[in-house]
Amino acid sequence: MQQDEVAARVRQVIDATGVSAREFARRIVIDPSKLSRSLNGTRRFTAAELARIADIGGVDVGRLIGTTAGAAGEVTAGAAATPSNVRSPSPSRSPSPSPEGGRPLQIVRETVRLIAERGFHAVRVADIAAACHTSTAAIHYHFPGRDELLEAAVRWCMDEDTRRRADATAGTRHAGDELRLLIELQTPRTEQQRRQWCVWLDLWAEAARSTTVGRLHVEYYRQWRGTVADVIRRGVGQGVFRPVDADGAALALTALIDGLASQVLATEPGLPGTGAPAMHDALIAHVDACLTAPVSG
Repeated sequence: MQQDEVAARVRQVIDATGVSAREFARRIVIDPSKLSRSLNGTRRFTAAELARIADIGGVDVGRLIGTTAGAAGEVTAGAAATPSNVRSPSPSRSPSPSPEGGRPLQIVRETVRLIAERGFHAVRVADIAAACHTSTAAIHYHFPGRDELLEAAVRWCMDEDTRRRADATAGTRHAGDELRLLIELQTPRTEQQRRQWCVWLDLWAEAARSTTVGRLHVEYYRQWRGTVADVIRRGVGQGVFRPVDADGAALALTALIDGLASQVLATEPGLPGTGAPAMHDALIAHVDACLTAPVSG
């Protein structure tokens, strides 16, 4: 019964934010299917998830789980009273203004930035706290351990990558143009792209050791290859590409992108024929040779 009541209060928080459940899941950095199961009563919210929900919704954690006076009524912003199993942090410094998107997203964004700069195993919780201008207790309040932080970082990178591709290709009707645009987005040309690729390289290594990260890795690549395969199928239908096995071509092309990108990042910048432009040219040449339909005379 209490689980159903918690779910009902969380629904109130989501409704009050005015965003979809999927967008709310992105903001609290969890799998949308986990949020759905928790709202439907087939899965319990974890203490850390409730802390993040309270932070994003601007409500009291105790009110969410029914330990604060008035919890049976509507969920509204309240004083910082928390239950014993979700203890609020005690920052040693003055509180900073609420970061854009809420504290959980700030923590994840700074974690990703630090991973790109130093590598995952060189990043300490104290480093993340300093970057967020908060305490280590505040970090552990939202993400109790490094595993939770890594999973959240992977999910955030996946969501950002998917969103960036969708925004960039919106309205593109010519499949050949769209495929070339996808290749450009995956080429480590800019400093931001290089940072993201550095994060991916670290996450690949963790995926080989972590079941949770490995599952996320499989999910991401299923979506990414599916996107490329859909573009290729559309190109075949438009007569832009040769009749090919779209799934096989997508597998080969995404593997080529990964391999070339890792070589670019591992090579001293400025060496002839090893940079991002050379990688981009090689990928376009592959598309032209293997996919592009010959122009009929």
